[in-house]
Amino acid sequence: MRGGIVAAALAVVTVTGCQGVDVPAGGSPSGSSASAPGDGRAVSPLDNPDGTKPGLAAVTSDAGRARARALIGKVATKGRGPKTGYDRDEFGYAWMDSAPGGIPFSHNGCDSRNDLLKRDGQNVRFRSGSDCVVVSMTLHDPYTAKTIEWTKSRAATVQIDHVMPLSYDWQMGASRWTKGKREDIANDPLNLIPVDGPTNGAKGDAGPATWLPPDKRIRCSYAVRFAQVSLKYGLPVTASDKRMMLEQCGG
Repeated sequence: MRGGIVAAALAVVTVTGCQGVDVPAGGSPSGSSASAPGDGRAVSPLDNPDGTKPGLAAVTSDAGRARARALIGKVATKGRGPKTGYDRDEFGYAWMDSAPGGIPFSHNGCDSRNDLLKRDGQNVRFRSGSDCVVVSMTLHDPYTAKTIEWTKSRAATVQIDHVMPLSYDWQMGASRWTKGKREDIANDPLNLIPVDGPTNGAKGDAGPATWLPPDKRIRCSYAVRFAQVSLKYGLPVTASDKRMMLEQCGG
């Protein structure tokens, strides 16, 4: 019996030790926002205007939803232009660390995909000898409310969503930008969220009028984040997209 007790104690120490080598993702929760189910770290976009804090927590209070509508109301509208000439390479290679416009996380020695996995993941583990390359983590996906145990060997199970899709950006005015500005929006953490891969694939380049996250509780937050990207980069949205964004926040 005593041997069994000692073995159990050693097992506890071993598990604790393994957890201790994980390097946790950065960021802290916002005290004023409710979190998505299962993720106490997620921050409301209203409290995260530069996208450097983790997750996408729901906007639940009446005051928060009023703030959200006011923000969305500032977004300009116009018709969606042609996709002529669009190519992913027009926004730089994925996922570059050298975007020139001083966006958060740029030029830190780690590519933007891994920056985002570190930002939003929990129980993050890195490749041996690296403090950049994430090889496994737990992701609480805001779009579906699923908890995903991700490993690099199954990389496509988590994809980085461009909230404002790059081809949408192109059609709404980015075709006339400098290459550097396109590289900024493609790698700006404000416009990037790690999510369930198949869900991201289903979104494609849709705007909010034709695609919203499956978890209805997060849709106002998604609309806010779409608006934040639009306003930062001076990109309009279609009138139908803006109406849908307002609707998600009670407008």
